[in-house]
Amino acid sequence: MTKSKRKQDTVKKITGVAKHVKDSILKDYAPALKTPLRSLSNVTFSEKAGYFQLKGGEKERRLNASSIKAFTQTLLMMNESKNVVESDDMMTKREAYYVSKNWGEAKFSEQPESDAVMDDIEAMLRIQREQLGFIPEEDGGAVAGKLTIIDTDPDTGKEIKVDCWKMGSGAYNIPADVEGFSFDTKAKFVLAIETAGMFQRLVKHKYYEKANCVLVSLKGVPSRATRRFIRKLSDEKKLPVFVFTDGDFYGHFNIYRTLKVGSGNAAHINEFFCVPNARFIGVTPQDIIDFKLPSHPLKEVDIKRGKDALKNDPFVKHHKAWQKAIQLQLKLGKRAEQQALATHGLNFVMTDYLPKKLKDQKLWLP
Repeated sequence: MTKSKRKQDTVKKITGVAKHVKDSILKDYAPALKTPLRSLSNVTFSEKAGYFQLKGGEKERRLNASSIKAFTQTLLMMNESKNVVESDDMMTKREAYYVSKNWGEAKFSEQPESDAVMDDIEAMLRIQREQLGFIPEEDGGAVAGKLTIIDTDPDTGKEIKVDCWKMGSGAYNIPADVEGFSFDTKAKFVLAIETAGMFQRLVKHKYYEKANCVLVSLKGVPSRATRRFIRKLSDEKKLPVFVFTDGDFYGHFNIYRTLKVGSGNAAHINEFFCVPNARFIGVTPQDIIDFKLPSHPLKEVDIKRGKDALKNDPFVKHHKAWQKAIQLQLKLGKRAEQQALATHGLNFVMTDYLPKKLKDQKLWLP
């Protein structure tokens, strides 16, 4: 979809909701706004779709004495979005919170309130938040390796080529909006890495040359821009994606699972931000045993996260391999970091670990 078409589509959907509210009031009927329930209890997972999909549960906010403030905030936020989109501008989530200070009694007390309303609007309209003109404060991940990103100069409309192979000792930072990107690469795969330290090690030693790949730093839980970037690159160039995280439930599910199939909270846009063909080659419980890795005991929060995944996560329920991995980790009572591989030598991860993992599909987790 072109930028112009995206703008028209966004404005049309916003004005459509406004018209519905107006028509309801003119008919002397209390207007209502419906948004999908965003939780794991309202999503389903199938191998065919490849990501979490909404089941259909909704919540309704009907205008009455108790909901008037939240109802008003939603409409005012939609109006801010319309203004930003029509003026070809943008607004950070933090700026949106401060703009509300002009709304009198409808202003937000804390940013989490404005963030929640923004999420509701995105879910209600089924439009990416970036398309609504709202962007996060944090930047995206970083990219290095055999890849040329083809962008467009917003002022001249001319093509701009960014060679990620010629960034020196640094890397290219992924911007908030990557919809206009296209790519040129002869790389064989994308390697997404949880920690900045491990990413820097691989960049310093130009692992992307040895392995003929594109390296992406996730910087913890990947931002929406990072997920969208990897998805677009993978789709356009037909590249497999391998994910390398710490050996703990946070890395396995908050990071890997979110990148691969999404989350319940963002199920309304998982279709655009997930990477269904991603495979896990990071630190597993079996690695802790096989490589005799230094480890840390699982904390109560870790144990709870693992048990919750076994009980409530549709993705885990679908894959016996993940169920076995969780059960083994709980039995071991241990977790290990990527950097624990350094016990065998600083560059062991490049000379032995990653080559072994990439070569043997039996070591991958779905």
